[in-house]
Amino acid sequence: MTLSRVAMVGAVLLGVVAGTPLAAAQSVPVPSPLPLSPVVSPPKPPVEPMPMPTVDPLVPLSADLPALGSPAPVVESVTPTTSAEATPVAAPACVPWTITTVAEGFGVLENLAFDGDGTMLLSESIPFGDGAIRTLTPSGAEGTLVSEVQSPGGIVVDGDRVVFTTGNNVMAGLWGSANGTVDAVDRDGGNRTTLTEGLSMPNGLGLLDNGDLLVTHAFGDAPGLTRIPASDPAAAATVRTDIGSANGLFIASDKVYVGNTVDRSTEVHVLDAGDLTGEVTTLTLPGGGAANAGDDLAVDADGLVYIALNGAGKVVRIDPSTGDSCEIATDLPMTSSVRFGAGAGWDPTALYTTSFDGTVHRLTPPGN
Repeated sequence: MTLSRVAMVGAVLLGVVAGTPLAAAQSVPVPSPLPLSPVVSPPKPPVEPMPMPTVDPLVPLSADLPALGSPAPVVESVTPTTSAEATPVAAPACVPWTITTVAEGFGVLENLAFDGDGTMLLSESIPFGDGAIRTLTPSGAEGTLVSEVQSPGGIVVDGDRVVFTTGNNVMAGLWGSANGTVDAVDRDGGNRTTLTEGLSMPNGLGLLDNGDLLVTHAFGDAPGLTRIPASDPAAAATVRTDIGSANGLFIASDKVYVGNTVDRSTEVHVLDAGDLTGEVTTLTLPGGGAANAGDDLAVDADGLVYIALNGAGKVVRIDPSTGDSCEIATDLPMTSSVRFGAGAGWDPTALYTTSFDGTVHRLTPPGN
């Protein structure tokens, strides 16, 4: 839904940072019938047989009750069936992951990516000054890929270049400023170029198989999803504006996942990468949208979705097949992005997160 500027300002004043800087029942035993015993005293007439005890109709009777006077049945022991035999394989248990600090002391961190060669890329904003695309190695060495970047947002690695958004500033989005761009730089930091300009607060960034780029906009006159053709990057076009305050973006195989940030409820919209204007599947998370402040997200090889809740300080896993969700990490204030490790030195089973407080964390799954 499109937010009015007044409503959006109100959200910010309420402290919403919008993902941008600023046993089954057991059977009841059936009572055994009482034995019949005649009275043999001659002076008295025989006593009539006692009636059978009345069984409460609510108590279920076995279909194979033994006949009167027959020996008691022998109950054989039964080996319980294991859960693996009785039920199909379930989703991972909702067990918290281990949180470890990887690095800290950066400026406001909005997003991260891996170049595949052992370097983590971080989009860093500075409250008073230019931001940068920063680098981090598994050993903790910090560096700068490119400096003088105004409010960088999403990052993707496309072959020999790194592509990132600029102008991801909440005030620019609130006032509809179109000063945002999509830039590219060589992986060695040289040859920086602007691919697309005139965007309003471009936030999330994704790369389709055909080379086209997708950009999300949480605020502005038309929050939603924009497509940037690889053949003509200057011809950016709005794809859809019916998915709310679009923020997090992840492309996995034939699906595009878009998370919202300040709508009434926190949602992840699943689109067909081959038909972005077609039918949408929506996954809804517990909690209020503004309080959660959903941010960036990632998807694993099994199709499970992991989303950073910036306002709630959590990372939540969602099973799209059931809609069930699980908090895998809490007490992570202002977490803005999640990505699985890639490249030498980075654990591919672990999630790495960024935060507005300048900290990078690693979330390690149980058993690892």
